[in-house]
Amino acid sequence: MRRTLKWILGLVAILLVAGVALGWQSDRDATALKAKYGSPASQFVEIGNGLSVHVRDEGQRNAAVLLLVHGSNASLHTWEPWVARLGGKYRIVSLDLPGHGLTGANPDRDYSYKTFVTIVDKVMIKLVISKFAIAGNSMGGGVAWHYALAHPDKVSAIGLIDAAGAPAWQARTVPLGFRLARTPVLRDIMRYVTPRSMVERSLKQSVSNQAVVTEAVVDRYWELLLYPGNRQATLDRFAIAHNTEPASDADMARIKAPTLVMWGEEDGLIPLSSGQWFANAIPGAQLVSYPKIGHIPMEELPDQSAADMERFLAAARIVTPAQAGVSGRWGTEVGATRR
Repeated sequence: MRRTLKWILGLVAILLVAGVALGWQSDRDATALKAKYGSPASQFVEIGNGLSVHVRDEGQRNAAVLLLVHGSNASLHTWEPWVARLGGKYRIVSLDLPGHGLTGANPDRDYSYKTFVTIVDKVMIKLVISKFAIAGNSMGGGVAWHYALAHPDKVSAIGLIDAAGAPAWQARTVPLGFRLARTPVLRDIMRYVTPRSMVERSLKQSVSNQAVVTEAVVDRYWELLLYPGNRQATLDRFAIAHNTEPASDADMARIKAPTLVMWGEEDGLIPLSSGQWFANAIPGAQLVSYPKIGHIPMEELPDQSAADMERFLAAARIVTPAQAGVSGRWGTEVGATRR
């Protein structure tokens, strides 16, 4: 019996070592990744303490400004569908938060909302932009409402897209990569063992429109996770209990800027009930939800989600009448549910 048990344990150990060996990934070369995933609009904004933030400043230079903040383990590339559709009327700023994309790790290893808000503010100061609309997806939505509370005088409008931070929410489906990053021992292995298949599975678990999970998109998410410092930053970030910083009714009552809450009705990570909570808690907020869409509406349903944001900003008078040129009345389109 003991001999059999030793044999089984030995086999398990061999399989584990083999699995680690097959999945072992070194960090990718930063210069090569910048060449592949940068663009002519890319710039690296030095904000002090050794941190250089990857930023794109695109669209109409003299138009109203829309700042877009990505979600956990994403990058500014998630907003490319909106930039393509809204850049003709707005000046659009997007950035890679520390620990993401081409920005890389924060030297302080601090990935709290407070630090993200400070970094976003420093970037906008460097760009000499003092008033803007801010929209964020998932964790980026959490950054957006935290920013609006910290700097209400700078925020002209808010977009919360499947945003993090509503109290008492519970995910129906947690992507594989997120689960592993929170699991002792396995999370430490993830610093070096990061198979592409894990990233692909996590993406497929995050969206309902599976057509957006192309080979190129999976490559991008995976390779940017391998940007030097990003994997350790992910583990550092997941060690922070962001749910200890939830929004409250009192916090949301302080938000005075026009707010649009946008949600995929099939979001298994942050359910629609969270969007309904934000819409009820923020004075005057509007809610638009999308059937058969998951956690990333701007990628899964780019035409309609961008059009809804454009219509909202125009109705909130975030653009001049000459810039607006938006026909129809807010809330009249078919294919989405609005409150």
